[in-house]
Amino acid sequence: MISVSEAKALITKSIIPLAPAEVVIENASGHILAADVFAICDIPAFRQSSMDGYAIKFDDKDQSLLINGEMAAGTAAPFVIENGQACRIFTGGPLPDGSDTVVMQEKVALDNGRITIRQENLKFGDNVRDKGAEIKTGRLAMKKGSYLSPAAIGFLTGIGVSKVLVYPLPRVAIILTGNELQQPGKPLAFGQVYESNSYSLKSALKSAGIENIEVFFAGDELAVLQGILQNALKTADVVLLTGGVSVGDYDFVVKAAELCGITQVFHKVRQRPGKPLYFGTLNQKLIFGLPGNPSSVLNCFYNYALPAMAHLSRKENPVKEVKAVLGADVTKPAGLTQFLKGDFQNGLAQPLGAQESFKLSSFANANCLICLEETRDNYVKGEEIGVLLLPY
Repeated sequence: MISVSEAKALITKSIIPLAPAEVVIENASGHILAADVFAICDIPAFRQSSMDGYAIKFDDKDQSLLINGEMAAGTAAPFVIENGQACRIFTGGPLPDGSDTVVMQEKVALDNGRITIRQENLKFGDNVRDKGAEIKTGRLAMKKGSYLSPAAIGFLTGIGVSKVLVYPLPRVAIILTGNELQQPGKPLAFGQVYESNSYSLKSALKSAGIENIEVFFAGDELAVLQGILQNALKTADVVLLTGGVSVGDYDFVVKAAELCGITQVFHKVRQRPGKPLYFGTLNQKLIFGLPGNPSSVLNCFYNYALPAMAHLSRKENPVKEVKAVLGADVTKPAGLTQFLKGDFQNGLAQPLGAQESFKLSSFANANCLICLEETRDNYVKGEEIGVLLLPY
C-alpha cells in the first residue's frame, strides 16, 4: 500500500500525452492548441465603418455635403465619393474610396439630401476600422498551448480558420462490475441496488468536455470481465472500472487486468475513502480500478482519474487545491489520508454529514474535498487545511 502523494506521482510519471490531431474548428472548443495559428489574411480585409453614419473626406467637414450613395455591411461593389459629397454608411460597411472619416448619424443635421456636421471635436479617421486592425496577414493569432475557449473559437473563425491542430480529449470506457446492479426505473429484486456510478462518471466526464464515452456492464465472472476489458481497450485511451478491486471472492478486476496484459503500477492507497484503488497501464492507455461504493468512486475520480485525463490532453488540472479554515473539530484514523466531503465558502471549509463511502447524499451537496493528512488523527476547528475544489 502506498501514500496518496506516491500514487499521484506514479500516475503522472506513467502519462504520455495524446498525439495531436486536426479537427474542424466547431469541434475544437475545450481543447489545447497543438500548433501556432497564423492569420491567413488581413482582418478586417478592407476599411470599414464602426458606426451607422456618413463617410466623408475629413477636409470637407465644415461644408454642407451632398449625400451620394449608400454602403451597408456586405456591399460588394466599390464606390467613390468626390469632394463635397458624403455617403450613407452602416456599421461594418466598407468605406467608399476617397473617404477617410465616418460621422455618427446623431452628429449631423439632415436637410433635403444634404448633411451638415454638428461635431466640433471630430478627428481624422474617427469611427473607421483600418484594414488589418484586428490582425495582419502572417501574424501570430494564437500560440501553441492556448486553451480554446468559446471566445477563442469565435476569434479564429473570424479570421478565416476552419481547422486547427489540437491535443485530443481522451476516449473513455466505463466498465461496471457486479451482479447486484439494477438500472434506475426498474423494480429492485432482493439483493439488488440501483446502479449510479456510470451516471455520475458520465456526468463528470461531460462536464470536463469529454464526450467520447462507452459504458459496459460485466457480471461477477472473470472470463466475462476479461472479454469486456479486452474489447474496451481496443478503442479507449482511459478505462474506468468500478467495483471488484478488493480481495473478495468476486473481485476480479486485478486478475482480469493481468490477463489482458496490463502492467500494474499500484494497487491500494493509504486513504479513506477508496483504499483499494488500482492503477495500471497498457502501452499509452490508462486503467483505473475504482472501488464500487459511490462516494469512493467520485473521490478517486477527482483525485486521480480526472487530473490524469487533463494531463493526457495537456490541460490544467481542473481540480484546484487551496488553503482553507476548518469549520469543525475532526477525528480520523492515523495512517490514512482522509478526504471529507465539504462545503467551501469564503475561505471556510465545513465538513458535511453522511461521510460513509456508500452514501452519496453528502457528495451531492459538496463543492470540495477536505484533505486530512495521513500522519494525524485529529484536527481542531479553525486550523488551516488543504481543500480540493470540485470543478462544478
